Amino acid sequence: MPIGVLFLLLGAILAVFGLVTSADTAMYAQSGGININLVWGVVMVLFGGIMTALAAMARRQV
Repeated sequence: MPIGVLFLLLGAILAVFGLVTSADTAMYAQSGGININLVWGVVMVLFGGIMTALAAMARRQV
């Protein structure tokens, strides 16, 4: 199983947590009101998708 799948799963969990807690303004006051969990969750999902796609392409070439 490629490492990209790990980033996909953890990023999805973090993004869902960010969506669920988006109404809690006190939680994100320290980060300037930015929902940092949602932002980095989406970044991790995108990175995991790219890594998984690259791993799949590498398997086809071998």
